[in-house]
Amino acid sequence: MKGGSSKRLSTVRAATRALYLVAAALALAGCGKGSSSGSSSSYTIGGTITGLTTGSVVLVNGSTTVTVAADASTWVFAGAFAAGTSYAVTVLTQPAGVLCEVTGGGTGATLTADVNNVTVACSPFGQWVWQAGLNTINASGVYGTQGVTATSNLPGARYSASSWTDSSGNFWLFGGVGYDSTGTAGDLNDLWQYSPSTGQWTWISGASAVNAAGVYGVQGTASASNVPGARYAASYWIDTSGNLWLFGGVGYDSTGTAADLNDLWRYSPSTRQWTWISGANAVNTAGVYGTQGSASAGNAPGARAAASAWIDSSGNLWLLGGYGYDSTGQAGNLNDLWRYSPSTGVWAWIAGASAVNAIGVYGTQGTASADNIPGARQAASSWIDSSGNLWLFGGYGDDATANLGYLNDLWQYSPSSGQWTWIGGATAVNANGVYGTHGSASASNTPGARQAASSWIDSSGNLWLLGGAGYDSAANLGELNDLWEYSLTSGQWTWVDGSNTPNAPSEYGFQGSISATAAPGARYSASSWIDASGHLWLFGGAGYGTTNNGYLNDLWEFSPP
Repeated sequence: MKGGSSKRLSTVRAATRALYLVAAALALAGCGKGSSSGSSSSYTIGGTITGLTTGSVVLVNGSTTVTVAADASTWVFAGAFAAGTSYAVTVLTQPAGVLCEVTGGGTGATLTADVNNVTVACSPFGQWVWQAGLNTINASGVYGTQGVTATSNLPGARYSASSWTDSSGNFWLFGGVGYDSTGTAGDLNDLWQYSPSTGQWTWISGASAVNAAGVYGVQGTASASNVPGARYAASYWIDTSGNLWLFGGVGYDSTGTAADLNDLWRYSPSTRQWTWISGANAVNTAGVYGTQGSASAGNAPGARAAASAWIDSSGNLWLLGGYGYDSTGQAGNLNDLWRYSPSTGVWAWIAGASAVNAIGVYGTQGTASADNIPGARQAASSWIDSSGNLWLFGGYGDDATANLGYLNDLWQYSPSSGQWTWIGGATAVNANGVYGTHGSASASNTPGARQAASSWIDSSGNLWLLGGAGYDSAANLGELNDLWEYSLTSGQWTWVDGSNTPNAPSEYGFQGSISATAAPGARYSASSWIDASGHLWLFGGAGYGTTNNGYLNDLWEFSPP
């Protein structure tokens, strides 16, 4: 009996000890993980993450950080946070080319339990940042002192300005339709420089008031007093020396008369002087075509606006179409192709009709032919590839059956063969966009028909296209803010960003801050630049601010994925 009692006591003690160890383990677990009763002194914070397929993102709460690697689905901060304290989880460091944002559960006033519902979403589609300018429409210009940089300087809201980048990476802006220093709307001829490194504008030359007449001086001679008259929808080129070449547009001649122009100007950033090179100092001049393919001192394109422009590796200026005057002085849409040689100072009519409103001859898609020719058009997008071929997209003009409307046809011209190739898009006007899957290239994708889109060319020769006035995926006509990339390698379009419906308002967020929702609103005839890092920059245009439609002077930067 005595031995049995001792055995039973040992068993009871062992069971009691086991229960004690279980209780102790539960208590320790409660200290580390908290409990719903709120009796713990600290809690963990974590959650889920989606869309991070490359790189890593650093999240922070207070001074505590966690690095979340690509392809993770969950995350948690190491250690725990004191009960009763507040928390705010934010993104400390973004992955390269990806935007991550805390989209839910990231803040709380009082920790009373473990938090495991903080959601982080990442997007590989690129990042917009509102860098400068106003989020309202129709803003007046703040000019400051000519030639003096200041943080308060800002070009007035405008559209159809000319823009280019110099060899130092500065952005330049000339003219357009918009608002001067007094808030008066009209045509402008002010010249501005923007430094991305300092984030500041400088008013360089031209008037701070609208509708200034041109001061031509002596043809071929630079002068500090020379300046093109106020104008919009001019064509422009940048040569290898960083000089701006400016042609035509709608604006003011030497007598202060406003209409279509065909004057050619050159601006030197090093001397900060304009030179009137050729063309008339009066408006509405008819074209002098001469013999097709032959340069002549008497040749000159007629006055026009919204023509397409390219510059080749030899420094020759190329010009196509626009709205203007043909060889007989008739006004309409044009499809004539011209080449100007700065070395000889002579124009040559290369291809297209010498009369207005010519229809398009498309031929077989993908096949070059001497008979092919884009129809007459204005406000098309254009770029040149590394092989020296000229590319043309869309605009407003004539299709294959003489219907007038918005176009989305894509063309390539080879200067060596002198032949056009219809690459893609419709042969009829007013085609809908085919957007496909956001961020995915497809042979069936194509932007809807449009005019006055903004465009960029990246270091790989790909075209980037934003907005314009045209058609969405559901045949709705309006102002657009969709961003597209066309790859020369694959021959395919990708819908990168923006809405597939028209008239989207701008989502500004905080100036200078990355946000997953930030994006410029729908607009047309905005100005564009590309910097040394391959980032796209967009300024102004006519379109949507936060709510209303008008002229804009907001400056945006886009980092491609």
